[in-house]
Amino acid sequence: MFFEVRDLVVHYEKVEAVKGIPVQVSEGECVCIIGSNGAGKTTIMRAISGLKKPTSGEILFQGKRIDKLTTSNVVAEGICLVPEGRMIFQEMSVRDNLLMGAYLRKDRKSVNRDLEEIFHRFPILGERQKQMGGSLSGGEQQMLTIGRSLMSKPKMLLLDEPTLGLAPLIVIQIVEIVKEINQSGISVLLVEQNSYVALQISKRGYVLETGSIAMEDESSNLINNEHVKEAYLGGK
Repeated sequence: MFFEVRDLVVHYEKVEAVKGIPVQVSEGECVCIIGSNGAGKTTIMRAISGLKKPTSGEILFQGKRIDKLTTSNVVAEGICLVPEGRMIFQEMSVRDNLLMGAYLRKDRKSVNRDLEEIFHRFPILGERQKQMGGSLSGGEQQMLTIGRSLMSKPKMLLLDEPTLGLAPLIVIQIVEIVKEINQSGISVLLVEQNSYVALQISKRGYVLETGSIAMEDESSNLINNEHVKEAYLGGK
């Protein structure tokens, strides 16, 4: 298996936030985790990326355990987190923000080549590469965060609430960007409050309820499931 979480348990002090869950992502696949606020979605992403140490369980990437690695070592293995809330460097230029994504890379020529590719993929970032990151709109900052992650040359992207707080037209743009990234061969694990968007983008999905996996299925089946419709899709 390309990526696998086995029996993952995560605590915040005495509170069990994630309760022995399994998650799998095949190479080139886009998988989503949906659930209400506080269900444990972001905690899973933090555990995978090395920001939060699991209490127990295993996280394997390409057959290697990564659950004891530092965040920078997880990135070096090929997994990069696009965090909730964007977390760009407000006082750095767009260009320098992007170059921060390549901080582990030594191949300067290919870094510059990839930078130009990001500007081609996100023309607005090319136009504004000398502006401070903090001067961008919310949608542009999300593009910058995704672009910065791509500069690490990931094999798998962790996307934590990529459409949060964005206008509907920008959400459509971000959806298309995620689809393009996945179609380029990069695996995607997506956590998203907008369950309808998440299930449209992904091939498979997990429904997380109070730290446990309540359901797992093809996204096309979940989007038509009566419980999912009622609980997460507003009865759509």
